[in-house]
Amino acid sequence: MARTYRTALILILLVISLAAPALAGSGQLMLATTTSTDNTGLLDYLIPAFTQDTGIDLKWVATGTGKALKLGQKCDVDVLMVHAPPAEKKYITNGFGMDRREIMYNDFVIIGPAADPAGIRGTKINAALAAIKSKQAIFVSRGDNSGTNKKEKQLWKAAAISQPEKEHWYVQTGQGMLSTINVAAERGGYTMTDRGTYIKYEANKKGSPPLKILVEGDAMLLNQYSVMTVNPGNCKNVRFATARIFADWITSPAAQKKIGAFRLMGKQLFTPNAR
Repeated sequence: MARTYRTALILILLVISLAAPALAGSGQLMLATTTSTDNTGLLDYLIPAFTQDTGIDLKWVATGTGKALKLGQKCDVDVLMVHAPPAEKKYITNGFGMDRREIMYNDFVIIGPAADPAGIRGTKINAALAAIKSKQAIFVSRGDNSGTNKKEKQLWKAAAISQPEKEHWYVQTGQGMLSTINVAAERGGYTMTDRGTYIKYEANKKGSPPLKILVEGDAMLLNQYSVMTVNPGNCKNVRFATARIFADWITSPAAQKKIGAFRLMGKQLFTPNAR
């Protein structure tokens, strides 16, 4: 009898030991997100609250939206937080993502030197891009297939201007947003950024940034962020249930309130809009 009991106990302990890695994994999550949610400090502000509420340890990699989507497609992450709606919808259609939900938005702005050599201050975005091209003023692009870069390409097209590529006045950094802004400042040129990252840049410069907001407010400059889970049909080992917990949490009223309360220099960086 005792021998049977010991055998049963050994089997139970063996099952528990084999299951332990899977149980530990259920409390972990890998997120691919944009540089703007990282550079602004939003994730450093939000994620401790998420971990406290759920017990889930979330790690993230910040990159351009194009690379973030690739990480999901290659099954390297569990959940995505990105800002390129057309690319996101195509991603879902292609079977790589699921359950896309809007989280928050801000807007894109064109920034440049206070001297404004192309004379774009206060103009509409189409006129501003036309003036930059006409004056051959330096324009610094991320050139990295990020959400910001995708939007920039859409704006050149909407302005009926062929996408600049090898023009001497068009500089592509292949870097993140803050680095690209710094290159634009060094070159005395223009660039496009999301407002949240600009506020972070402004804070880094103690409220006196070399580059100023010159063009803003057009409806087409809306910058929508969404959360999306990686499709377990494409990635069998994805932590889908845990990813859903994060998606539910960040679209919850409590998390949405925290997003709206996040500020730098007294300025709101993102407006929550989960439905």
